[in-house]
Amino acid sequence: MIQLTATPVSALVDEPVHIQATGLIPFQMVSFQASLEDESGNMFYSQAHYRANEFGEVDLKHASSLGGDYKGVHPMGLFWSLKPEKLLTRLLKKDVMNKPFQVQLKLYDLELIVNNKAASAPKASLTLERWYVAPGVTRIQVREGRLRGALFLPPGEGRFPGVIDLFGGLGGLLEFRASLLASRGFASLALAYFNYEDLPAKPEVTDLEYFEEAANFLLRHPKVFGPGVGVVSVCQGVQIGLSMAVNLKQVTATVLINGTNFPFGIPQVYRGEGDKIINSKAHAEQAIGQLRRHGKNNWTLLSYPGAGHLIEPPYSPLCCASMTRDLKLHWGGEVIPHAAAQEHAWKEIQRFLRKHLIPDMTSPL
Repeated sequence: MIQLTATPVSALVDEPVHIQATGLIPFQMVSFQASLEDESGNMFYSQAHYRANEFGEVDLKHASSLGGDYKGVHPMGLFWSLKPEKLLTRLLKKDVMNKPFQVQLKLYDLELIVNNKAASAPKASLTLERWYVAPGVTRIQVREGRLRGALFLPPGEGRFPGVIDLFGGLGGLLEFRASLLASRGFASLALAYFNYEDLPAKPEVTDLEYFEEAANFLLRHPKVFGPGVGVVSVCQGVQIGLSMAVNLKQVTATVLINGTNFPFGIPQVYRGEGDKIINSKAHAEQAIGQLRRHGKNNWTLLSYPGAGHLIEPPYSPLCCASMTRDLKLHWGGEVIPHAAAQEHAWKEIQRFLRKHLIPDMTSPL
């Protein structure tokens, strides 16, 4: 009997899944196909072809894909190789609290596909749940003074390291990274700063005091460690994250993803060398030079050849181009190196934030 299994069936999007097929004919050629429907009804698809071993088994942790959307041993390839049916569509989770993305996984006899017998039923199938929030994480809508956003708190009494999460030039409020950070133990404030509720549609100037208010808001929360908070920012948000790191004593750790440099040094920069939106490589190298000229050594540069502009949580599919407000954006990147960059960067971001935000309880008083 042919069986298709995946462990775990329900998990956070940054968790790997172990996929196996058993009960096949020895050395049978099969095709694994994945599909996902986003909250707007857009479909995403991927496929990979494998040969069963002498026992009639395919284990994606060890087996090499022979064709499809990728080749080689890539246990999570069916997830990060998902491509939109409609071109220029980005996979973006909006409602992080109530519903996961559901990934339909199906196993086909490859010979039937090659012979154009597309109507044939899959040999096995299952549905996977991919969550952006862990059980017990709470979401609090923030409308305090001028501040607009959403605060995500990990389960438990705390206290937790505090992080402000900033996105780029499209405005609005994106919550998927903040909810994942909370799932990994950070009190995370997804902060909107324009084009959201009663905030300006497109502010002419950046008011740093607004972001200082956000830092103080986090530090006042009884479940947040002091004396400092961290910032994670991408694209246009990098300009703000950098300015916060330079000017606000409340900010003690800053992660800047594919943004522009400023006249002062940065605690951490990482960028993808395949970025087609801005020359992140040049800006990062200029920032390093500025740090050295100012005698600063508190920076880390993570460089990822082949990674695009949108470096997101692990196993997210590469979006190399999308359409926003009638504007076509070329984000760049190559599928396999981009996937590797996302997996490595996510671990490094968390390690960096914990190092600089969690008090050293072993230090003598």
